[in-house]
Amino acid sequence: MNYKDKTKEQLINELAYLHQRIEDLEAEATKRKKAEEALKVSETRYRRLFETAQDGILLLDADTGQMLDVNPFLIKMLGYSHKDFMGKKLWEIGPFSDVAASRLRFSELQTKGYVRYEHLPLETKDGRLIDVEFVSNVYIVDHEKIIQCNVRDITLRKQAEESLMKAYDEMELRVKERTEDLVEANQQLLWEIEERKKAEESLIETLKEVKQLKTQLREENLYLREEINLIHTHKNIVGNSEAINTVLKQIEQVAPTDSTVLIQGDTGTGKELLAHAIHNLSARKGRLMIKVNCAALPPTLIESELFGREKGAFTGALSKQIGRFELADASTIFLDEIDALPLELQAKLLRVLESGEFERLGSPRTVKVNVRIISATNRELAKLVSDGRFREDLYYRLNVFQIIVPPLRERQEDILPLVWSFIQEFSKRMGKRIESIPQKYVEALQAYPWPGNVRELRNVTERAMILTNGHVLHLDVPKIAQSDADQSGTLEEAEKRHIIEALNTTGWQVSGKDGAAKILGINPKTLTSRMQKLGIQRNKKMPDISGDS
Repeated sequence: MNYKDKTKEQLINELAYLHQRIEDLEAEATKRKKAEEALKVSETRYRRLFETAQDGILLLDADTGQMLDVNPFLIKMLGYSHKDFMGKKLWEIGPFSDVAASRLRFSELQTKGYVRYEHLPLETKDGRLIDVEFVSNVYIVDHEKIIQCNVRDITLRKQAEESLMKAYDEMELRVKERTEDLVEANQQLLWEIEERKKAEESLIETLKEVKQLKTQLREENLYLREEINLIHTHKNIVGNSEAINTVLKQIEQVAPTDSTVLIQGDTGTGKELLAHAIHNLSARKGRLMIKVNCAALPPTLIESELFGREKGAFTGALSKQIGRFELADASTIFLDEIDALPLELQAKLLRVLESGEFERLGSPRTVKVNVRIISATNRELAKLVSDGRFREDLYYRLNVFQIIVPPLRERQEDILPLVWSFIQEFSKRMGKRIESIPQKYVEALQAYPWPGNVRELRNVTERAMILTNGHVLHLDVPKIAQSDADQSGTLEEAEKRHIIEALNTTGWQVSGKDGAAKILGINPKTLTSRMQKLGIQRNKKMPDISGDS
């Protein structure tokens, strides 16, 4: 139909349609232009990241294996130019010139989509052999499959590992050689004892010499035997008793899991050491374990310390602060003295246990973390629950796997190995060498109840190291271990007498630098708890000297 034959109304409608069509085309063109500009910005950002990355990056065509791009870091690492790489296939360039192996690896890249080589040897252009960590992923870009290979030089790390292993093997060899010398010396001494026994005319004199030689042998070789025993301990946890072996077995059972662990035991028994052992045997060991002493943080600050805060969340909050839980993301957090956590924060901790979520103070945004929780206490949480001072639901969530650390008085056979481990520590610091401990001191150490546990034993050993000159350690064991033979009673009665003696010495001052807790080498809270349990009360006529401010 000719436009002359159309009505005016038809012409107006067609004109309106044309105007609308022009507007639509202009809008679409604007939209396309914005998309192109955004794409350019994205490409610029990617190119900047690609060129400044501190790992080598190689891009391959997933179908042909042809190299599409390579970043400056990989060029510097391998010594080839950008031109050497471009247009070549993976197996056509020097470092990957092992054709069969490279084709096999490329086949893996194509089929699996993700391939990781922990140790892959590559040769640089100048002939140096380096070890790399090789990680690749397949991506789809503009409907084309691209393989991105990340190459990290781990040569120095591998050399350090080999040096460490070599040093360990040398140490094992030295221990073996010294052990053989010890066995030979023992055999020689035993032969001499037998010869002397036959030569002596008097039976009394013979028995004297045998006793003297045995004592001398024990004192001369005790240091070496304890040194050998310490090498086979569970990292920093010293002890061979059945109780400690049970604890170590529990650690090895629970460490590979992500289960929550509750460690219970008296102050000074090494609960933090066990927490470190669990973390170091877990899959999270590559990150630092975060420690929090709930009793040491003021109630007004504990929430912001645990969960963080925004700037201006409260008076004095002059800057943003990341909380301990965020720092422990993908790692482990150790909550010591969990019983000191205020009730109002226990609900927030329960939420973190259940969902891994919380909010910083002053922020509505929810933070999600993946944290394993290990808690510790020297009190009975079940009793605190019944007293209404600890949430029951939180107690059950914390108590998934419980480890009870036995006090030192229940594992006397661990006392001597512990003393030798402390001697080794202080010997390096003080420049002294201790070779033996007289038997009378060993017996005194094993007879003492150690209310301050391992911490008190360490203090006693340190004091003895300071005072001792020569190679024989003389220990000033607390008086209770040397009481008269007729002073009978249970272990608790002996502990009660020892605590009262310390309190009398300080005028019944519990804490502070001159308090009984300092003398006993234990936490003031632990001493107060033990006093309550043993029924120790101050005479009403005596002044109240607590040492607390």
